[in-house]
Amino acid sequence: MNKKDNKTSTPMNEKINLPEVRCLGDDGTQYGIVSSKEALKIAQTEGLDLVLIAPDAKPPVVKIMDFGKFKYQQEKKAKEAKKKQVKVVVKEIKLTAKIAQNDINFKIKHALEFLAQGNHVKFRVFLRGREVSNPESGKEVLLKVKEMLGDAGIVEKEPQFEGRFVNMYVLPPKHEKKKSE
Repeated sequence: MNKKDNKTSTPMNEKINLPEVRCLGDDGTQYGIVSSKEALKIAQTEGLDLVLIAPDAKPPVVKIMDFGKFKYQQEKKAKEAKKKQVKVVVKEIKLTAKIAQNDINFKIKHALEFLAQGNHVKFRVFLRGREVSNPESGKEVLLKVKEMLGDAGIVEKEPQFEGRFVNMYVLPPKHEKKKSE
């Protein structure tokens, strides 16, 4: 029987103290409904661990397996899943309500570079002082930016007033907006 660290959240071996359990073997053998002590004896004779895999089932299900190997395979699957995840990078471009046209052109140039790299871009127009009472000026700037971007980006979130900012979220063209999100 393998002794593993007690940090595992899965009850195993002597920690399973139930009157009756459904016992499964590592090779698919079904031992039926037995007491947890009897299942533990079977596991010890095979030199494996008894692991509680379905505590909510009626009766609870235990499996005789090599827990170290099981844990290794779970970690391996988790690493594979993590490798396949796409990391989304959001670049933020800050503007003001009274920005000059040449400054907008400069910011658009950077936004196009970010979108070409596959990054998401968040445009923020900061409203200073009395500009907060007229958020339409910030929306106008973002609509001008949207027009200048053209087909280089897909606007996921239209210009929206939030606090002291008017925000707009733009995705690269290859990432179409998904309906499931």
